[in-house]
Amino acid sequence: MSFRKKRSWAIASVLLCTALVGSLLAGCSGSGEKSGSSGKTTITVTYRDDGAGEKGSLYRWLTEIAADYPNQEVEIKPAPIQASEGDYFAKIALALKSKDTAPDIVTEDTFILNSDASAGYLEPLDERLKGWEDWTNGSFIEAMKKGVTASDGKVYGVPYNTDSRGLWYNKEIFKQVGLPEEWVPKNWEEVLDAARTVKEKAPDIVPIWMNMGKATGEATSMQTYEMLLYGTGERLYDDASGKWIIQSQGILDALGFVETVNKEKLGPPLSKVLNGQAGNTSSREYLPQGKLAISLDGSWITGNYLDSGASPWPEYKDVLGFAPMPTSQGQAPGSITLAGGWALSIPSNAKHKDEAWEFIKYALNKENSQKLVLASGNITVRADVAKDPEYTKMPFNEIATEYLQNAEFRPAQDKYPEVSTQIQTMVESVATGTSPADAAQKYAQDVTRIAGEDAVIQK
Repeated sequence: MSFRKKRSWAIASVLLCTALVGSLLAGCSGSGEKSGSSGKTTITVTYRDDGAGEKGSLYRWLTEIAADYPNQEVEIKPAPIQASEGDYFAKIALALKSKDTAPDIVTEDTFILNSDASAGYLEPLDERLKGWEDWTNGSFIEAMKKGVTASDGKVYGVPYNTDSRGLWYNKEIFKQVGLPEEWVPKNWEEVLDAARTVKEKAPDIVPIWMNMGKATGEATSMQTYEMLLYGTGERLYDDASGKWIIQSQGILDALGFVETVNKEKLGPPLSKVLNGQAGNTSSREYLPQGKLAISLDGSWITGNYLDSGASPWPEYKDVLGFAPMPTSQGQAPGSITLAGGWALSIPSNAKHKDEAWEFIKYALNKENSQKLVLASGNITVRADVAKDPEYTKMPFNEIATEYLQNAEFRPAQDKYPEVSTQIQTMVESVATGTSPADAAQKYAQDVTRIAGEDAVIQK
């Protein structure tokens, strides 16, 4: 989907607005307005609800810190949008266009932030950040600021988490089928061989789960395809030439892995994996219920298993292992991870930007940032939180942070969201039977159409 101001998108937006206006107005309107007889200013905070509702870590965190917010003249109102990842970005793009529907604060995935900033939807924060000591005194990990800096060099959000990706696996299942409980696969073939062993010796268990559908949006692009592509040594975008790579052996190899999983029936039924709730199904049902052996997923999923999480599982720290995703042939650096994260941003159309900024500073101070990452299972972006004993004692935090040493990031290019949509289409087409060569050819044509012939390259 294009996030630029094309005529066709504008027409589609009008039609979509008719269908969505009720939910968007309910979730986002009234930003900064007085709330009835209380006389308080209401600040709305819009975020994606993945189906957890009031059990969701963001909802619980917002309500907790809002209750303690020192400014009694301001009321903080969570305004979730329940949607798949891809639909959330589309609905946010629509909501941000109007003063009537724009919230005061919006959660932005760092991959879409540059596109929304380029479209004029977000307020630059540079002048405000100069006066915030936490931002300037080293409290935030410097490298994490890159994810909220757009191509114009301005900062459009304050990051509140980051993440790494790898192979979650069930040690009990591995022991049952004769695989090592301390598993560190050296290449892709060893990953596939482990899945084949599970299929042979425990046929009722799903061997491996990866996001493969358009419905799971950026999760399919980033933590499946890009984890594979970058593991071949190839990239999406060639920084040296400033062009998108549309043809390479790495593309075919990455799609070949997806094809193998599906041809050999090593994954879940397509009805499960192509569903918009696939990520929740794997992490909240199949893994804790002992129905899944290996899951290519992110460091945050353990937040589901806390007592306050969406799927409490006290034994997770003993049952699960978190192995690094190896490179295709075991070539240097040996393993790969993609890092991302989310930020709090202020829309250009927000009504009370000053009040929104004051709450962001409060919400993302050391104490409140720590509360959020401990509740969600994410990795902190604050250097001071990273050193706190309460944070370091959390299971898997240390190893998930260690994987960031080999981290890659998505291209900070305004065309990336459109390219990502084509990646999702390409991966799903292979999952449903299209050959890697044919799917890659269609991807090359689509990215060339999006970026222009002068902005693509073959390897």
